[in-house]
Amino acid sequence: MSEAGNSGTEKAAAYRVLARKYRPANFSELIGQEPMVRTLTNAFATGRIAQAWMLTGVRGVGKTTTARILARALNYKTATVDQPSVDLAVPGEHCQAIMEGRHVDVIEMDAASHTGIDDIRDIIERVRYAPVSARYKVYIIDEVHMLSTQAFNGLLKTLEEPPPHVKFIFATTEIRKVPITVLSRCQRFDLRRIDAGTLVAHLSSIAGKEGIAVDDDALAMIARAAEGSARDSLSILDQAIAHGSGAVSADAVRAMLGLADRARIVDLFEHVMKGDVAAALAEFRNQYDTGADPAAVLTDLAEFNHLVTRLRFVPTALEDASLSEDERRRGADFAKALSVRVLSRTWQMLLKGIPEVQSSNRPVSAAEMVLIRLAHAADLPTLDEALKSLESAASVPNGAPRSNAAPATSAAANPGQANPGPANPTNGGAGAVAQTRMPTTNGGAQTMRLVEPEPMPAPFVPAPEPVADAPPVPVKSLADIVALADAQRDIAFKVLVKRCVRLVRIEPGRIDVSLTDDAPKMLLNDLTAKLRAWTGRSWLVSLSKEAGGQTLAEMESTKRENALLDAKSDPTVAAILARFPGARIIDVRIPDAPEADAVEAEVPIEPATDEDET
Repeated sequence: MSEAGNSGTEKAAAYRVLARKYRPANFSELIGQEPMVRTLTNAFATGRIAQAWMLTGVRGVGKTTTARILARALNYKTATVDQPSVDLAVPGEHCQAIMEGRHVDVIEMDAASHTGIDDIRDIIERVRYAPVSARYKVYIIDEVHMLSTQAFNGLLKTLEEPPPHVKFIFATTEIRKVPITVLSRCQRFDLRRIDAGTLVAHLSSIAGKEGIAVDDDALAMIARAAEGSARDSLSILDQAIAHGSGAVSADAVRAMLGLADRARIVDLFEHVMKGDVAAALAEFRNQYDTGADPAAVLTDLAEFNHLVTRLRFVPTALEDASLSEDERRRGADFAKALSVRVLSRTWQMLLKGIPEVQSSNRPVSAAEMVLIRLAHAADLPTLDEALKSLESAASVPNGAPRSNAAPATSAAANPGQANPGPANPTNGGAGAVAQTRMPTTNGGAQTMRLVEPEPMPAPFVPAPEPVADAPPVPVKSLADIVALADAQRDIAFKVLVKRCVRLVRIEPGRIDVSLTDDAPKMLLNDLTAKLRAWTGRSWLVSLSKEAGGQTLAEMESTKRENALLDAKSDPTVAAILARFPGARIIDVRIPDAPEADAVEAEVPIEPATDEDET
């Protein structure tokens, strides 16, 4: 019993995680970094070996592993080979010790815990001595960006002119934090994120060596979750093997990582694009109830939206090994049916919504609100479509029928063709809606919004021509012009007329005015155009040399001042102010005023100053 227990303990202690067990030992086993391997191979073949290298990339792409393999290549020595070589198929004298990190001439230092100048001084003092047994003394400094400024400065001279028996290999995830003076003394290699398809093949090979049955969908999910990191993918696979008791299924990985079913993500995307809020919320709730994280659902939705957009321009993206069969088939259908404008708008809304969900105290409610916004936006026209609809409406002759519009549709047989532009007046004008038909999983046809009409030249009319039979609108004063602007809801023009225009004379079809110093240069042109559009007749607006009367704003200011003075001089009001210290006159209103003068009778009074208080 005791022996069996001891045996089990020894096996548990001897177990090595997959990331360590399958760590590459030579350049041929290093995946996803072919450009770097090719450069080093050519450099070693021609004898152009650098004195220092800088390896940069995200976590888990193989920076430290590459540094050890490079140190092994520099000190490669067998019974038949005694020179630096990248062909490491046969283990050399120093290979095992170097790969295990215990060789006396290969010094590995973590800059995160050795950041000061004293640690660099120790290196500077030791580089003078020759290696004990290897060809080169190699210093591998990981996370080199953590060194202090003094440490970097202390290293510069040695790095620029090291002894011939010394090589430096630096690794960092934050290349921008490394001083340019250090970078200029090193050969830089940017280790790339490993492609998802390459990761899937790598994980499948390791699972075969371990004798583990793994679903293809599970491998694709692990590769996506690793985000280009080989170490992360192996760590997730290790966890999935333990989670599934030796077998790895897609459902187990999905539950372990809190991911949503990719097929259900496609269903959710379809509901949102069709504007079916109820179906979208029901699908989201079902995914949440099965353990999917709300932010992860929206993130997967954004990824599928990106995939659909990419497929419109790069159809070969369907060959990605990390994609499921549903993503390939239905993604291609969506790419043909949806416009780039709709996909771009959805992408922007998701990018804004995901941080809201992540920072919300109620992520489920926040995610549902994001989905509601997306579904609602699916029924809204894009800005281009709205503008073209307005242009089409403006180009319809007066009196032409605009009802009974028939929506323009594009056949499902050719979903990739963009919709035609806004319908002509005989087909409904601005009332037309662009739609397309797209096949669904059940074989039926569902109407989906597709708002990308082909650009068609259409005359732009700034303002509709006045109806010939309409009587001209009389204008006898500046107040009439202000009233017209108010009726047309042109508040900015109304304010300009009140503040900047002084009336000299006015008669039918002609106005002479003078302007204040702060009046816009185009005010007279705007006044001419707007009077013509609002009154139905042509006007001649000229700038007079005469001073003219007060502006409407000045008149109102004078009325306010007069009303305030009259109120203060009233005996009753004066008695009230005297009776209540601190009281102020806020407003002056004249009761029982005639209806025509009601607006002018209600004159708001600005709050009194300290001098007005009694």
